[in-house]
Amino acid sequence: MTQQLSGAQRHWTEADIPDLSGRTALVTGANTGLGLQTSRVLAARGAHVVLACRNLDKAGHAASQIAAAFPGASTSTVRLDLTSQSGVRSAAGEIRARFPHLDLLVNNAGVMEVPCQRTEDGFEPGVVYTDLFATRSTRQQFLLSPAMRIINFWAVQNARMGALPALRAATDPSARGGEYYGPHRYGLRRRFSTGYPAVVNSSARSHDEADQARLWQVSEQLTGVSYAALG
Repeated sequence: MTQQLSGAQRHWTEADIPDLSGRTALVTGANTGLGLQTSRVLAARGAHVVLACRNLDKAGHAASQIAAAFPGASTSTVRLDLTSQSGVRSAAGEIRARFPHLDLLVNNAGVMEVPCQRTEDGFEPGVVYTDLFATRSTRQQFLLSPAMRIINFWAVQNARMGALPALRAATDPSARGGEYYGPHRYGLRRRFSTGYPAVVNSSARSHDEADQARLWQVSEQLTGVSYAALG
């Protein structure tokens, strides 16, 4: 089955990303997979990309790969261990000292389907911890600008296609806070997917305001970070 797309419905691709010169983006887990692909594209469009990884050697290798592919690309590396609240605070302090502001924070890092274990802070080192709990500490510590975009994402596609929803959320001038980007679906019962990013609906449960409030409250309690205190 094929679908004819009008100009208004055409696929969003890397070519739609505007010039990002003068902007600073931090990508967690940037040394491989989706994080590396996201970092490559942002750097190719002129952003200064901070590769935040647990292993600095791997981060440096990723930065070298980007430089080889895009001569003149601007990158930096920082050690960021998201399984440790003290590690997050340490990295945040370093980033604050090195960069005057951040324009984009792409929360890519996360682990899935690992054996049951606990971090030094007593948390399970899963996606929820790395993307939600750590974001609270990093946001407080980084002194993010009011116009900054924070992007959380998960994907199961190949790296090039899988990174597109986050890239669109991060760079599309028309993107709005709270929108959810994923592969565009169409057809009967929306069975077919183009693979290209569009605004889509998140799960019904994600709209449960009571669950949202409880998750927010618990995460503030566990991390000791409150947005209300940020003023």
